[in-house]
Amino acid sequence: MNLNGLIRMVTRMFVRKAMDAGINYAARRGKPEAEMTPEDREQARKGRDLAQRAKEISKVSRRLWR
Repeated sequence: MNLNGLIRMVTRMFVRKAMDAGINYAARRGKPEAEMTPEDREQARKGRDLAQRAKEISKVSRRLWR
């Protein structure tokens, strides 16, 4: 693997982790887990599930259009 491929791989790993952290933050609406009510936790879980499905759909669509 050349240096360009290595840099691209590391960059994608970093961006993927940052996107996941941002999605989780948005699902929690900025609250820590300890401050959330059971309803908030349920809504955050649903938001994470929805985000996970959206990521899977985007992966599939990228594969289809190659």
